Amino acid sequence: MNKILYIILISLFSLTVISCSEDKEESSSTTTSSPLFVAVGENGTILTSSDGTTWTSRTSGTTEYLRGGAYGNSTLVVVGFSGTILTSSDGVTWTSRTSGTSDNLSNVTYGNSTFMAIGNSGTILTSSDGISWTSKTSGTTKGLWGVTYGNSTWVTNGDNGSIYTSSDTNSWDNRTSASGTTVELNEVIYGNSTFVAFGYSGTILTSSDGTTWTSRTSGTSYVLPGGTYGNSIFVSVGDIGTILTSLDATTWTSRTSGTSNKLRGVTYGNSTFVAVGVSGTISTSSDAITWTSRTSGTSERLRRVTYKE
Repeated sequence: MNKILYIILISLFSLTVISCSEDKEESSSTTTSSPLFVAVGENGTILTSSDGTTWTSRTSGTTEYLRGGAYGNSTLVVVGFSGTILTSSDGVTWTSRTSGTSDNLSNVTYGNSTFMAIGNSGTILTSSDGISWTSKTSGTTKGLWGVTYGNSTWVTNGDNGSIYTSSDTNSWDNRTSASGTTVELNEVIYGNSTFVAFGYSGTILTSSDGTTWTSRTSGTSYVLPGGTYGNSIFVSVGDIGTILTSLDATTWTSRTSGTSNKLRGVTYGNSTFVAVGVSGTISTSSDAITWTSRTSGTSERLRRVTYKE
């Protein structure tokens, strides 16, 4: 009798252990990172969305104009005026970081295991974790507005058609004479083995190496302050709801955005393009051709949007 009772107790214990293990595995699977769009803008505005359709306002802890965001090393980084840098692991809770500068920061990117923020007066900052930042010598006092990494090369652009490149973030080469323009360049992206720069007067430049640049016909004279590459499509956005698309960054086609508001930033993730702009404008598209307006819940100017995988 005692032997039978012993066997029953052992069996019950084994079932309990298995059940706990299954519960632990189920709990662990629900804590994995979730896809997230993060839009930033004036007065410390931060909005997040898992699908680009429904947006939630987050507390940033600042009223500074937030101008750009990036995701890498399991960390979201947002930058803005007065040297503002914020970080978050989930897009919900944000922490202010010391940048070491009071210059306005205009954009940030992640590449080669490094965050790079750029801004006024040739400011360039780098960080491996988004928390501790190091100032780099850019060799210019011009305002820098766009930054990206690709083909083992950092590229930043800005005032008066300026373009600078670096392989190590420490030494920078001036490529401005190769840009062939004196207009302000607002953005630079990398996709399909191609750097693409966007700027005032409908300016679009392309380069395979960041050194030699070729002007492309955009078909518009409006400023193009934002661009992205996703789903094998280049997309640029700009004034009066301008949206341009291209498969090769050479030939560009105008699309109907459904808005006349100024669009300022665009990104791609989760099979969705998301464009943002003034007056809280947000539009989404699955193919970059047909766009749908979304309710952002804010009237603030939105400058950029990034995607967290």
